[in-house]
Amino acid sequence: MPNRPAFLRVRSAAVAAVMALSMPAAMAWTNKPVRMLVPAPAGGTMDVIARLLADQLTADLGQPVVVDNKPGAGGGIAISALLSAPADGQTIMVTATNVLTEVPHVLKTPYNTMKDIRPLAAVARSRLLLVGSPSLPAKDLKSLISYVHANPGKLSFASYSAGTASHYAGAIMNQKAGLDLQHIPFAGSGPALAQVMGGQIPLMYDGMVTSLPMIKAGKLQAYAVASKSRSPLLPQVPTFAELGYPDVEFSNWVGVIASARVPVELAQKIQAATYKAAATPKVQERMQALSYEPMAAQTLPQLSQSLNEEFQRNAGIVKAFDIQP
Repeated sequence: MPNRPAFLRVRSAAVAAVMALSMPAAMAWTNKPVRMLVPAPAGGTMDVIARLLADQLTADLGQPVVVDNKPGAGGGIAISALLSAPADGQTIMVTATNVLTEVPHVLKTPYNTMKDIRPLAAVARSRLLLVGSPSLPAKDLKSLISYVHANPGKLSFASYSAGTASHYAGAIMNQKAGLDLQHIPFAGSGPALAQVMGGQIPLMYDGMVTSLPMIKAGKLQAYAVASKSRSPLLPQVPTFAELGYPDVEFSNWVGVIASARVPVELAQKIQAATYKAAATPKVQERMQALSYEPMAAQTLPQLSQSLNEEFQRNAGIVKAFDIQP
Protein backbone atom coordinates (compact mmCIF):
# COMPACT_ATOMS: atom_id res chain seq x y z
CA MET A 1 0.00 0.00 0.00
CA PRO A 2 1.95 3.05 -1.24
CA ASN A 3 0.40 5.54 1.20
CA ARG A 4 1.54 3.68 4.30
CA PRO A 5 4.31 5.37 6.36
CA ALA A 6 7.84 4.22 5.52
CA PHE A 7 8.58 2.86 8.99
CA LEU A 8 5.47 0.67 8.77
CA ARG A 9 6.40 -0.65 5.31
CA VAL A 10 9.96 -1.48 6.38
CA ARG A 11 8.92 -3.11 9.63
CA SER A 12 6.14 -5.08 7.97
CA ALA A 13 8.43 -6.38 5.23
CA ALA A 14 11.16 -7.36 7.69
CA VAL A 15 8.83 -9.23 10.01
CA ALA A 16 7.03 -10.91 7.12
CA ALA A 17 10.35 -12.19 5.79
CA VAL A 18 11.35 -13.58 9.18
CA MET A 19 7.98 -15.14 9.83
CA ALA A 20 7.79 -16.74 6.41
CA LEU A 21 10.67 -18.98 7.43
CA SER A 22 8.79 -20.26 10.45
CA MET A 23 5.27 -20.33 9.00
CA PRO A 24 4.91 -24.14 8.99
CA ALA A 25 5.87 -24.22 12.67
CA ALA A 26 3.44 -21.42 13.41
CA MET A 27 0.59 -23.22 11.72
CA ALA A 28 1.34 -26.35 13.78
CA TRP A 29 0.78 -24.49 17.06
CA THR A 30 -2.71 -25.82 17.76
CA ASN A 31 -5.78 -27.54 16.34
CA LYS A 32 -8.00 -26.44 19.23
CA PRO A 33 -9.68 -23.16 20.30
CA VAL A 34 -7.40 -20.71 22.09
CA ARG A 35 -8.30 -18.53 25.07
CA MET A 36 -6.73 -15.04 25.01
CA LEU A 37 -6.85 -13.31 28.39
CA VAL A 38 -6.79 -9.50 28.66
CA PRO A 39 -6.22 -7.78 32.05
CA ALA A 40 -8.46 -4.84 31.10
CA PRO A 41 -12.13 -4.15 30.31
CA ALA A 42 -13.53 -4.47 26.81
CA GLY A 43 -13.18 -1.37 24.66
CA GLY A 44 -9.81 -0.09 25.90
CA THR A 45 -6.70 0.10 23.72
CA MET A 46 -5.22 -3.10 25.15
CA ASP A 47 -8.48 -4.91 24.41
CA VAL A 48 -8.60 -3.50 20.87
CA ILE A 49 -5.12 -4.84 20.10
CA ALA A 50 -6.02 -8.20 21.62
CA ARG A 51 -9.07 -8.46 19.37
CA LEU A 52 -7.05 -7.45 16.32
CA LEU A 53 -4.56 -10.22 17.02
CA ALA A 54 -7.31 -12.70 17.92
CA ASP A 55 -9.14 -12.09 14.65
CA GLN A 56 -5.99 -12.50 12.57
CA LEU A 57 -4.84 -15.57 14.50
CA THR A 58 -8.28 -17.13 14.05
CA ALA A 59 -7.94 -16.68 10.30
CA ASP A 60 -4.34 -17.96 10.23
CA LEU A 61 -4.82 -20.94 12.52
CA GLY A 62 -8.26 -22.01 11.41
CA GLN A 63 -9.24 -22.18 15.09
CA PRO A 64 -11.22 -19.67 17.17
CA VAL A 65 -9.11 -17.40 19.37
CA VAL A 66 -11.52 -16.10 22.00
CA VAL A 67 -10.78 -12.91 23.98
CA ASP A 68 -11.55 -13.25 27.70
CA ASN A 69 -11.47 -9.92 29.60
CA LYS A 70 -10.44 -10.26 33.24
CA PRO A 71 -9.72 -6.77 34.64
CA GLY A 72 -8.83 -6.04 38.24
CA ALA A 73 -6.07 -6.22 40.86
CA GLY A 74 -3.57 -4.46 38.59
CA GLY A 75 -3.69 -7.36 36.15
CA GLY A 76 -3.50 -9.93 38.93
CA ILE A 77 -6.85 -11.58 38.17
CA ALA A 78 -5.88 -12.27 34.55
CA ILE A 79 -2.36 -13.43 35.46
CA SER A 80 -3.75 -15.80 38.08
CA ALA A 81 -6.07 -17.27 35.46
CA LEU A 82 -3.16 -17.64 33.06
CA LEU A 83 -0.96 -19.43 35.58
CA SER A 84 -3.73 -21.74 36.78
CA ALA A 85 -4.48 -22.95 33.24
CA PRO A 86 -2.65 -25.97 31.75
CA ALA A 87 0.68 -24.96 30.16
CA ASP A 88 -0.36 -26.35 26.77
CA GLY A 89 -0.50 -23.16 24.74
CA GLN A 90 -4.29 -23.04 24.71
CA THR A 91 -4.36 -20.11 27.16
CA ILE A 92 -2.31 -17.00 26.38
CA MET A 93 -2.55 -13.38 27.44
CA VAL A 94 -2.26 -9.98 25.77
CA THR A 95 -0.96 -7.32 28.14
CA ALA A 96 1.10 -4.17 28.45
CA THR A 97 4.44 -4.46 30.19
CA ASN A 98 3.52 -2.08 33.01
CA VAL A 99 1.33 -4.89 34.39
CA LEU A 100 4.50 -6.99 34.68
CA THR A 101 7.22 -4.47 35.51
CA GLU A 102 5.51 -1.66 37.47
CA VAL A 103 2.48 -3.01 39.31
CA PRO A 104 4.37 -5.74 41.27
CA HIS A 105 6.47 -3.07 42.98
CA VAL A 106 3.45 -1.38 44.55
CA LEU A 107 0.95 -4.26 44.87
CA LYS A 108 1.57 -7.60 46.55
CA THR A 109 0.98 -10.48 44.17
CA PRO A 110 0.74 -14.23 44.89
CA TYR A 111 3.20 -14.95 42.09
CA ASN A 112 6.56 -13.71 40.80
CA THR A 113 5.86 -12.26 37.39
CA MET A 114 9.51 -12.36 36.36
CA LYS A 115 9.81 -16.08 37.16
CA ASP A 116 6.30 -17.29 36.39
CA ILE A 117 5.73 -15.42 33.09
CA ARG A 118 7.31 -16.02 29.68
CA PRO A 119 7.04 -13.07 27.24
CA LEU A 120 6.38 -14.39 23.73
CA ALA A 121 5.97 -11.41 21.40
CA ALA A 122 6.16 -7.63 21.75
CA VAL A 123 4.09 -6.19 18.90
CA ALA A 124 3.51 -2.50 19.66
CA ARG A 125 5.04 0.22 21.82
CA SER A 126 3.71 3.37 23.45
CA ARG A 127 6.18 5.96 24.68
CA LEU A 128 5.67 8.26 27.64
CA LEU A 129 5.71 12.02 27.11
CA LEU A 130 5.22 15.21 29.07
CA VAL A 131 2.08 17.12 28.11
CA GLY A 132 0.58 20.30 29.44
CA SER A 133 -2.48 22.47 29.39
CA PRO A 134 -2.70 24.70 26.29
CA SER A 135 -3.07 27.66 28.66
CA LEU A 136 0.48 27.26 30.00
CA PRO A 137 2.62 30.18 28.75
CA ALA A 138 5.73 27.98 28.43
CA LYS A 139 5.91 26.41 24.98
CA ASP A 140 9.08 24.30 25.29
CA LEU A 141 10.78 22.32 28.07
CA LYS A 142 13.44 24.93 28.84
CA SER A 143 10.90 27.71 29.31
CA LEU A 144 8.63 25.33 31.23
CA ILE A 145 11.39 24.59 33.74
CA SER A 146 11.99 28.34 34.13
CA TYR A 147 8.26 28.88 34.62
CA VAL A 148 8.10 26.25 37.39
CA HIS A 149 11.14 27.80 39.10
CA ALA A 150 9.43 31.20 38.95
CA ASN A 151 6.30 29.81 40.63
CA PRO A 152 7.59 27.78 43.58
CA GLY A 153 5.04 25.61 45.38
CA LYS A 154 2.23 26.54 42.99
CA LEU A 155 2.31 23.84 40.30
CA SER A 156 1.69 20.10 40.08
CA PHE A 157 1.78 17.16 37.72
CA ALA A 158 -0.74 14.37 37.25
CA SER A 159 -0.08 10.68 36.74
CA TYR A 160 -2.39 7.89 35.62
CA SER A 161 -1.59 6.03 38.87
CA ALA A 162 0.85 6.18 41.74
CA GLY A 163 3.78 3.80 41.41
CA THR A 164 3.81 3.78 37.60
CA ALA A 165 6.15 5.23 34.98
CA SER A 166 3.84 8.24 34.84
CA HIS A 167 4.82 8.84 38.47
CA TYR A 168 8.49 7.80 38.10
CA ALA A 169 9.12 10.31 35.30
CA GLY A 170 7.83 13.21 37.37
CA ALA A 171 9.93 12.20 40.38
CA ILE A 172 13.07 11.97 38.24
CA MET A 173 12.47 15.34 36.55
CA ASN A 174 11.79 16.98 39.89
CA GLN A 175 15.19 15.78 41.07
CA LYS A 176 17.22 16.39 37.89
CA ALA A 177 15.76 19.82 37.04
CA GLY A 178 15.29 21.04 40.61
CA LEU A 179 11.50 21.23 40.32
CA ASP A 180 8.95 21.17 43.13
CA LEU A 181 5.94 19.89 41.18
CA GLN A 182 3.45 18.15 43.47
CA HIS A 183 2.37 14.69 42.33
CA ILE A 184 -1.39 14.13 41.93
CA PRO A 185 -2.25 10.51 41.04
CA PHE A 186 -5.43 9.48 39.26
CA ALA A 187 -7.15 6.19 38.46
CA GLY A 188 -6.28 6.14 34.77
CA SER A 189 -5.30 8.57 32.03
CA GLY A 190 -8.82 9.72 31.15
CA PRO A 191 -9.71 11.61 34.33
CA ALA A 192 -6.18 12.98 34.66
CA LEU A 193 -6.10 14.30 31.10
CA ALA A 194 -9.49 15.94 31.60
CA GLN A 195 -8.00 17.97 34.46
CA VAL A 196 -4.93 18.90 32.41
CA MET A 197 -6.95 19.92 29.35
CA GLY A 198 -9.22 21.96 31.61
CA GLY A 199 -6.24 23.75 33.17
CA GLN A 200 -6.91 22.55 36.74
CA ILE A 201 -3.60 20.64 36.71
CA PRO A 202 -0.91 22.07 34.43
CA LEU A 203 1.13 18.99 33.51
CA MET A 204 1.06 15.22 33.11
CA TYR A 205 3.39 12.42 32.13
CA ASP A 206 1.21 10.20 29.95
CA GLY A 207 1.39 7.49 27.33
CA MET A 208 1.25 8.56 23.71
CA VAL A 209 -1.72 6.27 23.04
CA THR A 210 -4.03 8.45 25.14
CA SER A 211 -2.34 11.84 24.66
CA LEU A 212 -1.58 11.95 20.93
CA PRO A 213 -5.20 12.40 19.77
CA MET A 214 -5.55 15.32 22.19
CA ILE A 215 -2.27 16.86 21.00
CA LYS A 216 -3.44 16.64 17.40
CA ALA A 217 -6.74 18.27 18.39
CA GLY A 218 -4.92 21.16 20.06
CA LYS A 219 -6.23 20.23 23.52
CA LEU A 220 -2.75 19.50 24.89
CA GLN A 221 0.75 20.74 24.17
CA ALA A 222 3.68 18.33 24.12
CA TYR A 223 7.03 19.21 25.71
CA ALA A 224 9.24 16.13 25.42
CA VAL A 225 9.12 12.42 24.67
CA ALA A 226 10.60 10.02 27.25
CA SER A 227 12.97 8.14 24.95
CA LYS A 228 16.41 8.45 23.40
CA SER A 229 15.08 8.76 19.85
CA ARG A 230 12.20 10.81 18.54
CA SER A 231 8.89 9.12 17.92
CA PRO A 232 7.86 8.71 14.27
CA LEU A 233 4.33 9.51 15.42
CA LEU A 234 5.41 12.88 16.84
CA PRO A 235 8.72 13.70 15.12
CA GLN A 236 8.60 17.45 15.81
CA VAL A 237 8.74 16.95 19.59
CA PRO A 238 12.25 16.59 21.10
CA THR A 239 13.22 13.84 23.52
CA PHE A 240 14.22 14.32 27.15
CA ALA A 241 17.58 12.79 26.23
CA GLU A 242 18.41 15.43 23.63
CA LEU A 243 17.32 18.14 26.08
CA GLY A 244 19.75 16.88 28.71
CA TYR A 245 17.65 14.43 30.75
CA PRO A 246 18.53 10.93 29.49
CA ASP A 247 17.23 9.24 32.67
CA VAL A 248 13.67 10.11 31.69
CA GLU A 249 13.14 7.16 29.35
CA PHE A 250 9.94 5.15 29.64
CA SER A 251 7.76 3.15 27.29
CA ASN A 252 5.45 0.16 27.45
CA TRP A 253 4.99 -2.54 24.89
CA VAL A 254 1.85 -4.55 24.32
CA GLY A 255 2.21 -8.17 23.34
CA VAL A 256 1.57 -11.81 24.11
CA ILE A 257 2.75 -13.66 27.21
CA ALA A 258 2.29 -17.18 28.55
CA SER A 259 3.10 -19.19 31.62
CA ALA A 260 6.81 -19.87 32.05
CA ARG A 261 5.84 -23.56 32.21
CA VAL A 262 4.99 -23.55 28.49
CA PRO A 263 7.78 -25.52 26.74
CA VAL A 264 10.23 -23.46 24.68
CA GLU A 265 9.41 -25.23 21.41
CA LEU A 266 5.70 -24.51 21.84
CA ALA A 267 6.45 -20.93 22.92
CA GLN A 268 8.43 -20.41 19.70
CA LYS A 269 5.47 -21.62 17.62
CA ILE A 270 3.08 -19.24 19.38
CA GLN A 271 5.60 -16.44 18.93
CA ALA A 272 5.93 -17.09 15.20
CA ALA A 273 2.17 -17.12 14.72
CA THR A 274 1.78 -13.91 16.74
CA TYR A 275 4.45 -12.01 14.82
CA LYS A 276 2.97 -13.19 11.53
CA ALA A 277 -0.47 -11.91 12.60
CA ALA A 278 0.97 -8.61 13.83
CA ALA A 279 2.78 -8.04 10.52
CA THR A 280 -0.40 -7.99 8.42
CA PRO A 281 -1.22 -4.55 6.97
CA LYS A 282 -4.65 -4.45 8.66
CA VAL A 283 -3.19 -5.00 12.13
CA GLN A 284 -0.23 -2.68 11.53
CA GLU A 285 -2.38 0.21 10.34
CA ARG A 286 -4.91 -0.20 13.13
CA MET A 287 -2.13 -0.16 15.74
CA GLN A 288 -0.75 3.03 14.24
CA ALA A 289 -4.24 4.57 14.29
CA LEU A 290 -4.29 3.82 18.01
CA SER A 291 -0.97 5.75 18.34
CA TYR A 292 1.12 2.62 18.90
CA GLU A 293 4.45 2.11 17.17
CA PRO A 294 4.98 -1.36 15.67
CA MET A 295 8.07 -3.19 16.96
CA ALA A 296 10.64 -5.41 15.31
CA ALA A 297 10.50 -9.12 16.14
CA GLN A 298 12.65 -10.30 19.07
CA THR A 299 13.71 -13.75 20.22
CA LEU A 300 12.43 -15.30 23.44
CA PRO A 301 15.76 -14.68 25.28
CA GLN A 302 15.83 -11.05 24.10
CA LEU A 303 12.30 -10.45 25.36
CA SER A 304 13.01 -12.02 28.73
CA GLN A 305 16.20 -10.01 29.15
CA SER A 306 14.60 -6.67 28.26
CA LEU A 307 11.62 -7.35 30.52
CA ASN A 308 13.91 -8.24 33.41
CA GLU A 309 15.99 -5.12 32.87
CA GLU A 310 12.86 -2.96 32.93
CA PHE A 311 11.62 -4.72 36.08
CA GLN A 312 14.93 -4.20 37.90
CA ARG A 313 15.21 -0.58 36.82
CA ASN A 314 11.71 0.16 38.12
CA ALA A 315 12.51 -1.58 41.40
CA GLY A 316 15.50 0.73 41.78
CA ILE A 317 13.39 3.82 41.06
CA VAL A 318 10.73 2.81 43.58
CA LYS A 319 13.42 2.31 46.24
CA ALA A 320 15.40 5.47 45.42
CA PHE A 321 12.35 7.75 45.51
CA ASP A 322 10.52 5.86 48.28
CA ILE A 323 7.45 5.51 46.10
CA GLN A 324 4.53 4.06 48.04
CA PRO A 325 1.31 2.40 46.82
